[in-house]
Amino acid sequence: MTSPRSTRSSGDLRVVVLAGGLSHERDVSVRSGRRVAGALRSTGVDVVVHDVDADLVPTLRELEPDVVWPLLHGATGEDGSVREILDLLAVPYVGTGPAASRVAWNKEIAKGVVARAGISTPDSVTLQQDLFRELGAGSVMQAIVDRIGLPLVVKPSRGGSALGVSVVTERGDLARALVASYAYGDAALVERAVTGTEIAVSVVETDDGPVALPAVEIVTDGPYDYDARYNPGRSQYFTPARLDAETTERAADAAVTAFRELGLRHLGRVDLIVDQDGVPHFLETNVAPGMTETSLFPQAAVASGTTLAAIYRDIVERAADGR
Repeated sequence: MTSPRSTRSSGDLRVVVLAGGLSHERDVSVRSGRRVAGALRSTGVDVVVHDVDADLVPTLRELEPDVVWPLLHGATGEDGSVREILDLLAVPYVGTGPAASRVAWNKEIAKGVVARAGISTPDSVTLQQDLFRELGAGSVMQAIVDRIGLPLVVKPSRGGSALGVSVVTERGDLARALVASYAYGDAALVERAVTGTEIAVSVVETDDGPVALPAVEIVTDGPYDYDARYNPGRSQYFTPARLDAETTERAADAAVTAFRELGLRHLGRVDLIVDQDGVPHFLETNVAPGMTETSLFPQAAVASGTTLAAIYRDIVERAADGR
């Protein structure tokens, strides 16, 4: 019996968008999924939005979609685990494979990979919660300040949407920041805070290789935390970023290099800080960028001169074709 996937024309794609999950970022995922689904439907794509639950595998077997787009944020969506299941089911999907997803998901490991490629990244240390307690908080925190200095950024070594992220300017605030980070994971990344222009560079694959979309500059009063990211009015965005041509090119090159070195596929987002000398410093990358009304990837896509619907359609067609 011929499967539905093999008989559909290129203009009649069936896509299952995965949105939801049980991570702290569920709400962002749901909003991302709805917006991507709407954009794809406007191009004639048959879209089903599905949560990650006990019905998912039977549903995928029944629907036999041309492509699955995992728009899941947080652990299961970005650590490679759901992608492993999609590989087991032999279902084409949008985005990076399981092994590379695990590397990108771990900020410490990702920083090491891009540093070996010659991209600057802030000095940092990763602390496991149990070891931090066993060694004594006071002595460990003093060693951090002595080694890296202040100010510092403290964040979960695995996670997204700036949950559990704090900026520390005083030695006495470090303990509180670590506690906040440990609420979202058992390892905290403590890195030197770089002063400069915060930008996000989204990258998409084309027939000519990965290409950087226009950089998005982020301006906030205070840290670019969860509230500042997803509540309109808390942040200002400038797309393209207000950088000179040479700095813009350096940032784009750094993002594309990180994309390649980390083994990302189809799309991704690279977060950078550009210092006063115009040097981009890698902070982290995201294999499943947010697609909400305030997210950075859609802003960059629109600024590139095309429509979101066209970019999303191209991404799913590439995935369906195995490119």
